Amino acid sequence: MPAGFGVALDPRLRRVDRGRVLIGGTPMRLVRLSDAGCRALDRLVGGATVPGPGATATLARHLVAAGMAHPRPPLPPQAGVADVAVVIPVRDRPEGLGRALAGIGPVAELVVVDDGSTDARAAAAVTAAAGATLLRTPRPGGPAAARNRGLHATTAPLVAFVDSDCEPAPGWLDGLLPHLDDPVVGLVAPRVTAPPPAPGDGPLARYESVRSPLDMGPGEAAVRAGGLVPYVPSAVLLVRREAALAVGGFDEALRVGEDVDFVWRLAAAGWTARYEPAVRVTHAPRRRLGDWVGQRAAYGGSAAALSRRHPGRLAAARLSPGAALGWALLMLRRPAPALGLAAVATLRLGRRLRPLGGPWREAARLSAAGHATTARVLADQATRTWWPAALGAALVSRRARRALVLVAVLPSLAEWWERRPELDPVRYCALRIADAAAYGAGVWAGCARERTAGPLLPRLERREAGSATAGLWKTVVHMLGKVD
Repeated sequence: MPAGFGVALDPRLRRVDRGRVLIGGTPMRLVRLSDAGCRALDRLVGGATVPGPGATATLARHLVAAGMAHPRPPLPPQAGVADVAVVIPVRDRPEGLGRALAGIGPVAELVVVDDGSTDARAAAAVTAAAGATLLRTPRPGGPAAARNRGLHATTAPLVAFVDSDCEPAPGWLDGLLPHLDDPVVGLVAPRVTAPPPAPGDGPLARYESVRSPLDMGPGEAAVRAGGLVPYVPSAVLLVRREAALAVGGFDEALRVGEDVDFVWRLAAAGWTARYEPAVRVTHAPRRRLGDWVGQRAAYGGSAAALSRRHPGRLAAARLSPGAALGWALLMLRRPAPALGLAAVATLRLGRRLRPLGGPWREAARLSAAGHATTARVLADQATRTWWPAALGAALVSRRARRALVLVAVLPSLAEWWERRPELDPVRYCALRIADAAAYGAGVWAGCARERTAGPLLPRLERREAGSATAGLWKTVVHMLGKVD
Protein backbone atom coordinates (compact mmCIF):
# COMPACT_ATOMS: atom_id res chain seq x y z
CA MET A 1 0.00 0.00 0.00
CA PRO A 2 1.47 3.41 -0.92
CA ALA A 3 2.81 5.74 1.73
CA GLY A 4 0.19 8.10 3.14
CA PHE A 5 -2.72 5.69 2.68
CA GLY A 6 -4.81 4.68 5.65
CA VAL A 7 -7.26 1.80 6.01
CA ALA A 8 -10.69 1.29 7.53
CA LEU A 9 -11.77 -2.15 8.64
CA ASP A 10 -14.73 -3.63 6.83
CA PRO A 11 -17.85 -3.31 9.02
CA ARG A 12 -18.48 -7.06 8.73
CA LEU A 13 -15.02 -7.92 10.07
CA ARG A 14 -14.72 -9.35 13.57
CA ARG A 15 -11.60 -9.26 15.73
CA VAL A 16 -11.31 -11.97 18.38
CA ASP A 17 -8.63 -13.39 20.67
CA ARG A 18 -7.60 -9.92 21.90
CA GLY A 19 -7.61 -8.55 18.38
CA ARG A 20 -5.02 -10.99 17.06
CA VAL A 21 -7.47 -12.98 14.94
CA LEU A 22 -9.54 -11.45 12.14
CA ILE A 23 -12.62 -13.17 10.73
CA GLY A 24 -14.17 -11.73 7.61
CA GLY A 25 -13.40 -10.78 4.04
CA THR A 26 -14.59 -12.22 0.75
CA PRO A 27 -14.45 -15.18 0.69
CA MET A 28 -14.74 -15.44 4.46
CA ARG A 29 -11.40 -16.30 6.04
CA LEU A 30 -9.52 -16.31 9.32
CA VAL A 31 -6.28 -14.36 9.65
CA ARG A 32 -4.00 -14.67 12.68
CA LEU A 33 -1.62 -11.78 13.35
CA SER A 34 1.59 -11.77 15.34
CA ASP A 35 1.77 -9.39 18.28
CA ALA A 36 3.71 -6.94 16.10
CA GLY A 37 1.12 -7.24 13.34
CA CYS A 38 -1.67 -6.66 15.84
CA ARG A 39 0.02 -3.48 17.07
CA ALA A 40 0.48 -2.29 13.48
CA LEU A 41 -3.19 -2.86 12.73
CA ASP A 42 -4.18 -1.02 15.92
CA ARG A 43 -2.16 1.98 14.73
CA LEU A 44 -3.80 1.90 11.29
CA VAL A 45 -7.27 1.58 12.77
CA GLY A 46 -6.45 4.46 15.10
CA GLY A 47 -5.82 6.77 12.14
CA ALA A 48 -2.15 6.25 11.35
CA THR A 49 -1.11 6.00 7.71
CA VAL A 50 1.31 3.71 5.93
CA PRO A 51 4.79 5.20 6.57
CA GLY A 52 6.37 3.73 3.45
CA PRO A 53 7.50 0.38 2.05
CA GLY A 54 7.70 -2.30 4.69
CA ALA A 55 5.66 -4.71 6.77
CA THR A 56 2.88 -2.24 7.58
CA ALA A 57 2.37 -1.52 3.89
CA THR A 58 2.31 -5.25 3.19
CA LEU A 59 -0.21 -5.89 5.96
CA ALA A 60 -2.48 -3.11 4.68
CA ARG A 61 -2.26 -4.42 1.12
CA HIS A 62 -3.14 -7.97 2.19
CA LEU A 63 -6.11 -6.87 4.27
CA VAL A 64 -7.49 -4.71 1.45
CA ALA A 65 -6.98 -7.50 -1.08
CA ALA A 66 -8.84 -9.91 1.23
CA GLY A 67 -11.80 -7.53 1.60
CA MET A 68 -11.11 -7.19 5.33
CA ALA A 69 -10.24 -3.51 5.06
CA HIS A 70 -10.69 -0.66 2.63
CA PRO A 71 -8.22 1.99 1.53
CA ARG A 72 -8.35 5.58 2.68
CA PRO A 73 -6.28 7.56 0.17
CA PRO A 74 -4.66 10.82 1.21
CA LEU A 75 -6.27 14.11 0.19
CA PRO A 76 -6.01 15.99 -2.04
CA PRO A 77 -5.35 13.39 -4.75
CA GLN A 78 -2.36 13.65 -7.05
CA ALA A 79 -4.63 13.65 -10.14
CA GLY A 80 -7.30 16.26 -10.74
CA VAL A 81 -10.06 17.03 -13.21
CA ALA A 82 -7.41 18.41 -15.58
CA ASP A 83 -6.18 14.82 -15.98
CA VAL A 84 -9.59 13.43 -16.97
CA ALA A 85 -11.19 12.96 -20.37
CA VAL A 86 -14.91 12.16 -20.38
CA VAL A 87 -16.39 9.99 -23.13
CA ILE A 88 -20.17 9.78 -23.53
CA PRO A 89 -21.57 7.22 -26.00
CA VAL A 90 -25.08 8.07 -27.16
CA ARG A 91 -27.75 6.89 -29.54
CA ASP A 92 -31.13 8.61 -29.87
CA ARG A 93 -31.21 10.21 -26.42
CA PRO A 94 -30.71 13.97 -26.97
CA GLU A 95 -32.63 14.94 -23.80
CA GLY A 96 -30.72 12.53 -21.62
CA LEU A 97 -27.46 13.56 -23.29
CA GLY A 98 -28.13 17.17 -22.34
CA ARG A 99 -28.64 16.25 -18.69
CA ALA A 100 -25.49 14.10 -18.67
CA LEU A 101 -23.37 16.87 -20.21
CA ALA A 102 -24.74 19.40 -17.73
CA GLY A 103 -23.51 17.30 -14.81
CA ILE A 104 -19.97 16.58 -16.02
CA GLY A 105 -18.28 19.78 -14.86
CA PRO A 106 -14.82 20.99 -15.89
CA VAL A 107 -12.55 18.30 -17.36
CA ALA A 108 -9.60 18.19 -19.74
CA GLU A 109 -11.54 16.72 -22.67
CA LEU A 110 -15.25 16.13 -23.25
CA VAL A 111 -16.16 13.87 -26.16
CA VAL A 112 -19.56 12.63 -27.31
CA VAL A 113 -19.62 9.59 -29.59
CA ASP A 114 -22.86 9.43 -31.58
CA ASP A 115 -23.37 5.75 -32.34
CA GLY A 116 -25.63 6.12 -35.37
CA SER A 117 -28.49 8.21 -33.95
CA THR A 118 -31.47 8.49 -36.27
CA ASP A 119 -31.61 12.24 -35.56
CA ALA A 120 -27.97 13.23 -35.87
CA ARG A 121 -28.78 16.94 -35.77
CA ALA A 122 -30.34 16.73 -32.32
CA ALA A 123 -27.26 15.06 -30.83
CA ALA A 124 -24.99 17.54 -32.62
CA ALA A 125 -26.95 20.54 -31.29
CA VAL A 126 -26.86 19.30 -27.68
CA THR A 127 -23.14 18.50 -27.94
CA ALA A 128 -22.30 21.90 -29.41
CA ALA A 129 -24.30 23.71 -26.73
CA ALA A 130 -22.15 21.99 -24.07
CA GLY A 131 -18.90 22.85 -25.87
CA ALA A 132 -18.04 19.16 -26.31
CA THR A 133 -16.38 17.43 -29.25
CA LEU A 134 -18.67 15.26 -31.38
CA LEU A 135 -17.59 12.04 -33.10
CA ARG A 136 -20.23 10.44 -35.30
CA THR A 137 -20.54 6.87 -36.52
CA PRO A 138 -23.00 6.52 -39.44
CA ARG A 139 -24.07 3.01 -38.43
CA PRO A 140 -24.52 1.72 -34.88
CA GLY A 141 -21.56 -0.32 -33.70
CA GLY A 142 -22.70 -0.80 -30.11
CA PRO A 143 -21.66 0.83 -26.84
CA ALA A 144 -18.31 -0.99 -26.66
CA ALA A 145 -17.25 0.31 -30.08
CA ALA A 146 -18.40 3.84 -29.20
CA ARG A 147 -16.41 3.83 -25.95
CA ASN A 148 -13.31 2.51 -27.72
CA ARG A 149 -13.53 5.25 -30.33
CA GLY A 150 -13.72 7.87 -27.61
CA LEU A 151 -10.83 6.24 -25.76
CA HIS A 152 -8.58 6.47 -28.80
CA ALA A 153 -9.70 10.04 -29.63
CA THR A 154 -8.60 11.42 -26.26
CA THR A 155 -5.19 11.80 -24.65
CA ALA A 156 -5.72 12.47 -20.92
CA PRO A 157 -4.19 9.86 -18.56
CA LEU A 158 -7.59 9.12 -17.02
CA VAL A 159 -10.79 8.43 -18.96
CA ALA A 160 -14.30 8.54 -17.52
CA PHE A 161 -16.96 6.69 -19.48
CA VAL A 162 -20.42 8.09 -18.75
CA ASP A 163 -23.63 6.79 -20.33
CA SER A 164 -26.00 9.34 -21.82
CA ASP A 165 -28.83 8.37 -19.45
CA CYS A 166 -26.76 9.15 -16.34
CA GLU A 167 -26.75 12.37 -14.34
CA PRO A 168 -23.52 12.94 -12.40
CA ALA A 169 -23.84 15.10 -9.30
CA PRO A 170 -21.54 18.09 -8.71
CA GLY A 171 -18.12 16.94 -7.52
CA TRP A 172 -18.67 13.37 -8.71
CA LEU A 173 -15.00 12.95 -9.63
CA ASP A 174 -13.74 14.14 -6.23
CA GLY A 175 -14.53 10.85 -4.51
CA LEU A 176 -13.18 8.67 -7.31
CA LEU A 177 -9.84 10.29 -8.19
CA PRO A 178 -8.08 9.61 -4.84
CA HIS A 179 -8.24 5.84 -5.37
CA LEU A 180 -6.06 6.19 -8.46
CA ASP A 181 -3.17 7.42 -6.30
CA ASP A 182 -2.63 3.69 -5.74
CA PRO A 183 -0.67 2.58 -8.82
CA VAL A 184 -2.29 -0.88 -8.89
CA VAL A 185 -5.81 0.56 -9.19
CA GLY A 186 -6.87 0.70 -12.82
CA LEU A 187 -10.59 1.44 -12.44
CA VAL A 188 -12.94 3.10 -9.96
CA ALA A 189 -16.73 3.07 -10.18
CA PRO A 190 -19.39 4.96 -8.21
CA ARG A 191 -22.72 3.67 -7.02
CA VAL A 192 -25.34 3.95 -9.78
CA THR A 193 -28.93 4.32 -8.57
CA ALA A 194 -32.28 5.17 -10.05
CA PRO A 195 -33.67 8.60 -9.08
CA PRO A 196 -36.26 8.81 -6.29
CA PRO A 197 -39.81 8.36 -7.60
CA ALA A 198 -41.61 11.56 -8.50
CA PRO A 199 -45.33 12.20 -7.93
CA GLY A 200 -47.23 10.40 -10.64
CA ASP A 201 -44.54 7.79 -11.30
CA GLY A 202 -45.81 4.27 -11.86
CA PRO A 203 -44.91 1.00 -10.15
CA LEU A 204 -41.80 0.39 -12.30
CA ALA A 205 -40.15 3.66 -11.32
CA ARG A 206 -40.96 3.05 -7.66
CA TYR A 207 -39.56 -0.48 -7.83
CA GLU A 208 -36.41 0.66 -9.65
CA SER A 209 -35.80 3.38 -7.07
CA VAL A 210 -34.82 0.70 -4.55
CA ARG A 211 -33.83 -2.19 -6.83
CA SER A 212 -32.01 -0.91 -9.89
CA PRO A 213 -29.99 -3.67 -11.62
CA LEU A 214 -27.08 -1.21 -11.83
CA ASP A 215 -26.99 -0.58 -8.07
CA MET A 216 -24.22 -2.69 -6.57
CA GLY A 217 -25.19 -1.79 -3.01
CA PRO A 218 -23.93 0.37 -0.15
CA GLY A 219 -20.74 -1.56 0.68
CA GLU A 220 -17.37 -0.44 -0.69
CA ALA A 221 -15.29 -3.27 -2.11
CA ALA A 222 -12.65 -4.46 -4.50
CA VAL A 223 -14.38 -5.58 -7.70
CA ARG A 224 -13.66 -9.17 -8.69
CA ALA A 225 -15.45 -12.27 -9.90
CA GLY A 226 -16.93 -14.18 -6.98
CA GLY A 227 -16.51 -11.21 -4.64
CA LEU A 228 -18.98 -9.05 -2.76
CA VAL A 229 -19.09 -6.82 -5.85
CA PRO A 230 -18.37 -9.15 -8.78
CA TYR A 231 -18.58 -6.44 -11.45
CA VAL A 232 -19.59 -2.83 -11.95
CA PRO A 233 -21.79 -1.47 -14.75
CA SER A 234 -20.26 0.70 -17.44
CA ALA A 235 -22.82 3.44 -16.77
CA VAL A 236 -19.99 5.38 -15.09
CA LEU A 237 -16.39 4.19 -14.96
CA LEU A 238 -13.19 6.11 -14.25
CA VAL A 239 -10.34 4.21 -15.87
CA ARG A 240 -6.60 4.61 -16.09
CA ARG A 241 -5.84 4.98 -19.81
CA GLU A 242 -2.79 2.75 -19.47
CA ALA A 243 -4.95 -0.05 -18.06
CA ALA A 244 -7.69 0.28 -20.67
CA LEU A 245 -5.22 0.18 -23.55
CA ALA A 246 -3.31 -2.72 -22.01
CA VAL A 247 -6.39 -4.96 -22.26
CA GLY A 248 -7.49 -3.67 -25.66
CA GLY A 249 -10.46 -1.64 -24.45
CA PHE A 250 -13.99 -3.01 -24.52
CA ASP A 251 -14.86 -6.15 -26.49
CA GLU A 252 -16.86 -4.84 -29.45
CA ALA A 253 -18.33 -8.28 -30.15
CA LEU A 254 -20.40 -7.95 -26.97
CA ARG A 255 -23.49 -5.73 -27.13
CA VAL A 256 -24.41 -6.57 -23.51
CA GLY A 257 -22.06 -7.63 -20.72
CA GLU A 258 -19.09 -5.79 -22.19
CA ASP A 259 -18.65 -4.00 -18.86
CA VAL A 260 -18.35 -7.25 -16.91
CA ASP A 261 -15.88 -8.61 -19.46
CA PHE A 262 -13.82 -5.41 -19.33
CA VAL A 263 -13.52 -5.42 -15.54
CA TRP A 264 -12.59 -9.10 -15.42
CA ARG A 265 -9.94 -8.69 -18.09
CA LEU A 266 -8.45 -5.81 -16.13
CA ALA A 267 -8.27 -8.06 -13.06
CA ALA A 268 -6.67 -10.85 -15.09
CA ALA A 269 -4.04 -8.38 -16.27
CA GLY A 270 -3.14 -7.56 -12.64
CA TRP A 271 -5.11 -4.36 -12.13
CA THR A 272 -7.37 -3.67 -9.16
CA ALA A 273 -10.86 -2.20 -9.55
CA ARG A 274 -12.56 -0.38 -6.68
CA TYR A 275 -16.25 0.25 -6.05
CA GLU A 276 -16.85 3.54 -4.23
CA PRO A 277 -20.51 3.82 -3.15
CA ALA A 278 -19.93 7.13 -1.37
CA VAL A 279 -20.13 8.68 -4.85
CA ARG A 280 -23.60 8.38 -6.39
CA VAL A 281 -24.74 8.87 -9.96
CA THR A 282 -28.37 8.53 -11.01
CA HIS A 283 -29.39 6.48 -14.03
CA ALA A 284 -32.76 6.77 -15.73
CA PRO A 285 -34.71 3.48 -15.45
CA ARG A 286 -36.88 1.85 -18.09
CA ARG A 287 -40.41 3.26 -18.00
CA ARG A 288 -42.31 0.72 -20.11
CA LEU A 289 -42.86 -2.85 -18.97
CA GLY A 290 -41.79 -4.38 -22.29
CA ASP A 291 -38.52 -2.44 -22.30
CA TRP A 292 -37.94 -3.32 -18.66
CA VAL A 293 -38.43 -7.06 -19.23
CA GLY A 294 -36.28 -6.91 -22.34
CA GLN A 295 -33.48 -5.23 -20.43
CA ARG A 296 -33.48 -7.92 -17.75
CA ALA A 297 -33.56 -10.70 -20.35
CA ALA A 298 -30.67 -9.09 -22.23
CA TYR A 299 -28.61 -8.94 -19.04
CA GLY A 300 -29.26 -12.63 -18.46
CA GLY A 301 -28.52 -13.40 -22.09
CA SER A 302 -24.98 -12.08 -21.73
CA ALA A 303 -24.07 -14.74 -19.14
CA ALA A 304 -23.36 -17.48 -21.67
CA ALA A 305 -21.03 -15.37 -23.82
CA LEU A 306 -19.22 -14.23 -20.68
CA SER A 307 -18.93 -17.82 -19.53
CA ARG A 308 -17.25 -18.70 -22.82
CA ARG A 309 -14.73 -15.89 -22.38
CA HIS A 310 -14.14 -16.44 -18.67
CA PRO A 311 -14.46 -20.17 -17.90
CA GLY A 312 -15.36 -20.98 -14.32
CA ARG A 313 -16.20 -17.42 -13.28
CA LEU A 314 -19.93 -17.63 -13.94
CA ALA A 315 -21.92 -20.26 -12.11
CA ALA A 316 -25.52 -20.35 -10.94
CA ALA A 317 -24.25 -20.88 -7.38
CA ARG A 318 -20.97 -21.63 -5.65
CA LEU A 319 -21.35 -24.32 -3.02
CA SER A 320 -19.16 -26.64 -1.05
CA PRO A 321 -19.96 -30.35 -1.48
CA GLY A 322 -20.94 -30.49 2.21
CA ALA A 323 -23.38 -27.60 1.90
CA ALA A 324 -24.90 -29.01 -1.28
CA LEU A 325 -25.34 -32.44 0.29
CA GLY A 326 -26.82 -31.02 3.50
CA TRP A 327 -29.49 -29.00 1.73
CA ALA A 328 -30.23 -31.85 -0.65
CA LEU A 329 -30.92 -34.07 2.36
CA LEU A 330 -33.24 -31.47 3.85
CA MET A 331 -35.18 -31.13 0.60
CA LEU A 332 -35.54 -34.90 0.55
CA ARG A 333 -36.96 -34.72 4.09
CA ARG A 334 -33.94 -36.32 5.68
CA PRO A 335 -33.28 -33.86 8.53
CA ALA A 336 -31.40 -36.28 10.78
CA PRO A 337 -28.51 -37.01 8.40
CA ALA A 338 -28.45 -33.34 7.34
CA LEU A 339 -28.06 -32.23 10.95
CA GLY A 340 -25.47 -34.94 11.52
CA LEU A 341 -23.46 -33.73 8.55
CA ALA A 342 -23.60 -30.14 9.83
CA ALA A 343 -22.57 -31.26 13.32
CA VAL A 344 -19.55 -33.20 12.02
CA ALA A 345 -18.40 -30.23 9.92
CA THR A 346 -18.84 -27.89 12.89
CA LEU A 347 -16.79 -30.19 15.13
CA ARG A 348 -14.01 -30.34 12.56
CA LEU A 349 -14.02 -26.57 12.26
CA GLY A 350 -14.02 -26.21 16.05
CA ARG A 351 -10.91 -28.39 16.35
CA ARG A 352 -9.23 -26.16 13.81
CA LEU A 353 -10.13 -23.09 15.84
CA ARG A 354 -8.84 -24.49 19.15
CA PRO A 355 -6.18 -21.77 19.53
CA LEU A 356 -9.01 -19.27 19.85
CA GLY A 357 -10.93 -18.67 23.02
CA GLY A 358 -14.33 -20.37 22.77
CA PRO A 359 -13.66 -22.30 19.52
CA TRP A 360 -16.92 -24.26 19.58
CA ARG A 361 -19.10 -21.19 19.86
CA GLU A 362 -17.15 -19.57 17.01
CA ALA A 363 -17.43 -22.72 14.90
CA ALA A 364 -21.19 -22.87 15.48
CA ARG A 365 -21.54 -19.21 14.57
CA LEU A 366 -19.59 -19.63 11.33
CA SER A 367 -21.43 -22.80 10.37
CA ALA A 368 -24.86 -21.27 10.99
CA ALA A 369 -24.00 -18.14 9.04
CA GLY A 370 -22.67 -20.22 6.18
CA HIS A 371 -25.76 -22.39 5.99
CA ALA A 372 -27.98 -19.30 6.04
CA THR A 373 -26.01 -17.82 3.14
CA THR A 374 -26.28 -21.06 1.19
CA ALA A 375 -30.05 -21.14 1.77
CA ARG A 376 -30.41 -17.59 0.43
CA VAL A 377 -28.38 -18.42 -2.66
CA LEU A 378 -30.41 -21.55 -3.42
CA ALA A 379 -33.73 -19.75 -2.86
CA ASP A 380 -32.64 -16.91 -5.12
CA GLN A 381 -31.59 -19.23 -7.92
CA ALA A 382 -34.80 -21.26 -7.70
CA THR A 383 -36.72 -18.21 -8.91
CA ARG A 384 -33.97 -16.81 -11.12
CA THR A 385 -31.68 -19.07 -13.14
CA TRP A 386 -33.36 -22.35 -12.23
CA TRP A 387 -36.99 -21.25 -12.41
CA PRO A 388 -37.87 -23.28 -15.54
CA ALA A 389 -36.73 -26.46 -13.80
CA ALA A 390 -38.39 -25.41 -10.52
CA LEU A 391 -41.64 -24.65 -12.34
CA GLY A 392 -41.52 -28.02 -14.08
CA ALA A 393 -41.12 -29.76 -10.74
CA ALA A 394 -43.96 -27.69 -9.26
CA LEU A 395 -46.33 -28.85 -11.99
CA VAL A 396 -45.98 -32.49 -10.93
CA SER A 397 -45.26 -32.23 -7.21
CA ARG A 398 -47.31 -30.59 -4.46
CA ARG A 399 -44.22 -30.41 -2.25
CA ALA A 400 -42.28 -28.63 -5.00
CA ARG A 401 -45.18 -26.22 -5.51
CA ARG A 402 -45.20 -25.25 -1.86
CA ALA A 403 -41.43 -24.83 -1.83
CA LEU A 404 -41.47 -22.67 -4.97
CA VAL A 405 -44.18 -20.39 -3.58
CA LEU A 406 -42.25 -20.00 -0.33
CA VAL A 407 -38.91 -19.16 -1.97
CA ALA A 408 -40.61 -16.74 -4.36
CA VAL A 409 -42.79 -14.88 -1.87
CA LEU A 410 -41.00 -14.89 1.50
CA PRO A 411 -37.68 -13.36 0.34
CA SER A 412 -39.61 -10.76 -1.67
CA LEU A 413 -41.69 -9.79 1.36
CA ALA A 414 -38.60 -9.65 3.57
CA GLU A 415 -36.86 -7.41 1.06
CA TRP A 416 -39.92 -5.15 0.78
CA TRP A 417 -39.97 -4.78 4.57
CA GLU A 418 -36.25 -4.00 4.66
CA ARG A 419 -36.21 -1.46 1.80
CA ARG A 420 -39.64 0.11 2.38
CA PRO A 421 -40.25 1.28 -1.22
CA GLU A 422 -43.08 3.64 -2.15
CA LEU A 423 -44.93 0.62 -3.48
CA ASP A 424 -47.33 -1.87 -1.93
CA PRO A 425 -45.95 -5.35 -1.13
CA VAL A 426 -48.12 -7.18 -3.67
CA ARG A 427 -46.84 -5.23 -6.66
CA TYR A 428 -43.30 -5.18 -5.29
CA CYS A 429 -43.27 -8.97 -4.94
CA ALA A 430 -44.79 -9.42 -8.41
CA LEU A 431 -42.16 -7.18 -10.01
CA ARG A 432 -39.33 -8.84 -8.11
CA ILE A 433 -40.46 -12.28 -9.27
CA ALA A 434 -40.85 -11.01 -12.85
CA ASP A 435 -37.41 -9.39 -12.62
CA ALA A 436 -35.78 -12.68 -11.66
CA ALA A 437 -37.78 -14.72 -14.18
CA ALA A 438 -36.90 -12.38 -17.08
CA TYR A 439 -33.22 -12.58 -16.20
CA GLY A 440 -33.39 -16.37 -15.91
CA ALA A 441 -35.18 -16.67 -19.26
CA GLY A 442 -32.38 -14.63 -20.79
CA VAL A 443 -29.78 -16.96 -19.27
CA TRP A 444 -31.46 -20.00 -20.80
CA ALA A 445 -31.80 -18.30 -24.19
CA GLY A 446 -28.15 -17.24 -24.11
CA CYS A 447 -27.02 -20.74 -23.18
CA ALA A 448 -28.98 -22.18 -26.10
CA ARG A 449 -27.44 -19.60 -28.41
CA GLU A 450 -23.88 -20.23 -27.19
CA ARG A 451 -24.39 -23.98 -26.71
CA THR A 452 -23.12 -23.99 -23.16
CA ALA A 453 -24.69 -24.92 -19.84
CA GLY A 454 -22.06 -23.20 -17.69
CA PRO A 455 -24.23 -20.39 -16.25
CA LEU A 456 -27.02 -22.87 -15.42
CA LEU A 457 -24.92 -25.17 -13.27
CA PRO A 458 -23.77 -24.81 -9.66
CA ARG A 459 -20.08 -24.95 -9.00
CA LEU A 460 -18.87 -27.19 -6.21
CA GLU A 461 -15.77 -25.78 -4.57
CA ARG A 462 -13.90 -27.95 -2.12
CA ARG A 463 -12.57 -25.88 0.75
CA GLU A 464 -10.03 -26.74 3.38
CA ALA A 465 -10.84 -29.51 5.82
CA GLY A 466 -13.03 -28.39 8.66
CA SER A 467 -14.41 -25.45 6.73
CA ALA A 468 -16.67 -27.19 4.24
CA THR A 469 -19.90 -26.54 6.09
CA ALA A 470 -20.79 -23.35 4.26
CA GLY A 471 -18.30 -23.33 1.45
CA LEU A 472 -17.31 -19.85 2.53
CA TRP A 473 -14.58 -20.15 5.09
CA LYS A 474 -10.92 -20.09 4.19
CA THR A 475 -8.21 -20.19 6.85
CA VAL A 476 -5.12 -18.06 6.28
CA VAL A 477 -2.25 -17.65 8.71
CA HIS A 478 -0.42 -14.34 8.33
CA MET A 479 2.49 -13.67 10.68
CA LEU A 480 4.48 -10.45 10.83
CA GLY A 481 7.80 -10.79 12.56
CA LYS A 482 8.60 -7.11 12.67
CA VAL A 483 6.72 -4.01 11.74
CA ASP A 484 8.05 -0.62 10.69
